Amino acid sequence: MISKKNALIFVMVLIVISIVSLNLVYDKADKSKNATKTSVKIGVTIYNQYDTFISSLVNYLTEYAKYKERDEGITITLDISNAGGNQLTQNYQVENYIREGYDIICINLVDRTDASVAIDMAINADIPIIFFNRELVEKDLQRWNKLFYVGAVALESGIMQGQIVVDYCEKNFDKVDKNKDGILQYVILEGEPGHQDALIRTECVINTIIESGIAVEKVGDEIANWTRAQAETKMSQWLKNDVGKEIEIVIANNDDMALGAIDAIKKEEIVDYPIVVGIDGTKVGLEAVKNGDMIGTVYNDAKGQAEGIVELAYSLAFGEPLPENIELIDGKYIRKPHIIITPDNVEQYMD
Repeated sequence: MISKKNALIFVMVLIVISIVSLNLVYDKADKSKNATKTSVKIGVTIYNQYDTFISSLVNYLTEYAKYKERDEGITITLDISNAGGNQLTQNYQVENYIREGYDIICINLVDRTDASVAIDMAINADIPIIFFNRELVEKDLQRWNKLFYVGAVALESGIMQGQIVVDYCEKNFDKVDKNKDGILQYVILEGEPGHQDALIRTECVINTIIESGIAVEKVGDEIANWTRAQAETKMSQWLKNDVGKEIEIVIANNDDMALGAIDAIKKEEIVDYPIVVGIDGTKVGLEAVKNGDMIGTVYNDAKGQAEGIVELAYSLAFGEPLPENIELIDGKYIRKPHIIITPDNVEQYMD
């Protein structure tokens, strides 16, 4: 006769066996589902299609998705929407992607502090989100294990931009210091008000220059919202008043604004114009470095970020590991490093 103790042990063993069996069944079902899956739908919403860097990133995204299709023998549907700088519009776009059953949603946030609506919708629908380029607040990213970010480190770009200025001044300070007062008079063109990248780049570039021992004096500071046209307007205004006579260097948070400043300088036909430095390493930015209009820029790896987005989306959709050359930091972040670009190495990045 079986004792109560042995009977209890027997029942417990049966329960464990049942749980293990169920797990194996579900595991096989999941693997079978992934094995038979041959397509993935990826919805992409960008903050503004007229941003030169974002436009470049989207082109790389499209190219790499086609490569991934051929390489894996699958179909990737890539639907790209422009939010036009409106967060409500972007929220509607996310809602539409969810309603239409997209597998992954990729978001280039309009407002990095206002990701909660999109996150709530994605959680309810159990659809992963890959945020990219415009980094959301960390506490929002930590809300769910299916939220990710692909981009670079803003701090790094500001420091590198400052180093470009420092290196140039070490060799050419007499030329840069037009009024011979031993101080670098600068103006700065910033991106959006309150935007993390604009704030960090602005702070870090100046701190890096100061820490090198170069004395600086700010003679102008304007918001140009990352755009070439607005930067040209701001620079023209400076050149038409007393500030224009003092400017020895133009520091821009991105290449488009640096090029806008150059446009204004050339229209005024200023021969001995101030040095100009940017960030992003866009095609037009690299050309400006090559032809001497800019002393340098900081390469922001649009191609690498695009590849990271596609590979992460593929990994999430098919349950496959990421390639060895792509690291998922803390299970959340794919970071691509910046690179200093000057006339010495610009040719390597022109293509």
